[in-house]
Amino acid sequence: MGKIEVICGPMFSGKSEELMRRLNRALIAKRPFQLYKPAADSRYSKDEVVSHAGKKMKCTPIQDAGIMVELVEKETKIVAIDEAQFFGPGLLPTILSLVGAGKRVMVAGLDMDSDGVPFGSMGSVMAMAESITKLRAVCEVCGEDATHTYRRKDCDTSQILVGEKDFYEARCRAHWIP
Repeated sequence: MGKIEVICGPMFSGKSEELMRRLNRALIAKRPFQLYKPAADSRYSKDEVVSHAGKKMKCTPIQDAGIMVELVEKETKIVAIDEAQFFGPGLLPTILSLVGAGKRVMVAGLDMDSDGVPFGSMGSVMAMAESITKLRAVCEVCGEDATHTYRRKDCDTSQILVGEKDFYEARCRAHWIP
């Protein structure tokens, strides 16, 4: 039986970097993996996962999480998903299908949106996970541990707004204002 590992936290906490670190270990261990991200996330590259620090790894961009079930090759041991919060309600059934097929599924994404509510399917995925790693960033106001993503007030208010420092800041609970 497979398992689910979640890497979550606010923006700028190193989620993508941690995912790539684990995949580099898989390369050393000769464990075949496939890496996916939502096609909507083309901030740095269309076909790579890229951390804010500039680390890169080739991936397959997809529109819908459900397609992963068809794309995952039989010999693949690990399926990795970056920016998972952007996938819709089909994410959890897809992950459960992959786990049922014996795959280790690594999921990286924001656990909360900038209003402090579970982002997309991440809450459901976390509830089903065998392990959760919650990372922290550095509060841009006081320098303490940041657990929240703050969205600047002068930008779009829809839940999904792909961006980085142009729209968002990492904040501690004391300096986060929903």
